[in-house]
Amino acid sequence: MQRLSIYSKICNKLSLNIQEPIRPYTHTRIRKADHKYSRALYSALFYPALHDKALPECYNRRYSPIYSLIKVSSMGTINHQVILASRPKGNAVEDNFRLIETPLRDIEEGEVLIKNLYISLDAGFRFWMNEGSSNSVLPEMPLGAPVMGLTLGRVIESKNEAFDIDQLIMGRFSWESYSIASKAEEFAVPIPSDIDCPLSYHMGVLCDTGMSAYFGLKDIGKPKAGETVLVSGAGGAVGIVAGQIAKLHGANVIGTAGSEEKCRRLENEFGYDKVINYRSSNNLTESIEKACPNGVDVYFDNIAGPLLEAALNNITDGARVVLCGSVSTYESVEPLPGPSNLFNLVARQAKMEGFMCHYHADRYDQARRELLGWVNEGKIKNAEYMLEGIENTPKAFCDMFSGINFGKTLVKL
Repeated sequence: MQRLSIYSKICNKLSLNIQEPIRPYTHTRIRKADHKYSRALYSALFYPALHDKALPECYNRRYSPIYSLIKVSSMGTINHQVILASRPKGNAVEDNFRLIETPLRDIEEGEVLIKNLYISLDAGFRFWMNEGSSNSVLPEMPLGAPVMGLTLGRVIESKNEAFDIDQLIMGRFSWESYSIASKAEEFAVPIPSDIDCPLSYHMGVLCDTGMSAYFGLKDIGKPKAGETVLVSGAGGAVGIVAGQIAKLHGANVIGTAGSEEKCRRLENEFGYDKVINYRSSNNLTESIEKACPNGVDVYFDNIAGPLLEAALNNITDGARVVLCGSVSTYESVEPLPGPSNLFNLVARQAKMEGFMCHYHADRYDQARRELLGWVNEGKIKNAEYMLEGIENTPKAFCDMFSGINFGKTLVKL
């Protein structure tokens, strides 16, 4: 009852009709000079549906008296989280995950509270669900803890000078409604406020998936006009963007996908010259040879496994092999044999190189702006497979491995 009376005082003072406030405020002195901004401020913080509406540009979010006079408390707010309930054995299933509710604690000095707007589902995180998968990149996900993943959210409370209220953050946090960033080394990248695009683009074509295609081709693949670029997993989030970037460079672009529907969409809508249905191929090496009669100059690999071996059988002299993902191995419980034809790299004087996007975070702004320019010019199309509600996050993740998705897989919160 005490909390409701505080809400009533705030609403009455601001003449707002707020039925179900999300966050309790424990101080109600508001300077009259700030009253004209108070409606925008309270709407943005009370209602998640309005979080994508920025406050007036002339309003200084950090230093305005309205923030110095209102103290925020998280007490009573519930955080919905998806935890890893059991380790997947082979294909991940929805029963490997469980939705729980936990009370949201108050943030401490140096921390920020982020309300997540989108969760990105990325196949690579499946690897760290395995027991003993810790490596130099990330630790294995512990059982009973929220599932690790990329999110896009808005800062709703800050005790860290590096982050402003209402700032958009793309970070490696968890499948949850709210995230608290607490350490300087945590992966949290502010989104520039001057970029005008749908918010979901910051989880797809302008996020790690689009940037993986960008950095992989720009730094390693380096396609030239007239060359042949082969992209595996062409219907996935990275593959769709990689094919279109290669096309921008004048390359002949060939892809692989797992259904006739995906093959036709890639050819008809996303600029691929030819797409091979690897599921219906009796001999992948011969299928690639037929689609790439002059050989493969650049192979952008998202899949690994038999497709990598078949591609290496078709590389040209001086070919470049870009190792971006390994979807065929993420769900394996036992180590899989590598390609038996690595000597082709020697004989063809070719290069094979792997990379990880987050090691290029200092170049994100450059990549983001060039990608957005191509999108705005109509040279790159965005593709999304989106579900709504945090309870659907496990389904969205499992859909990726069953081939249901096309493009970037997202959950809107």
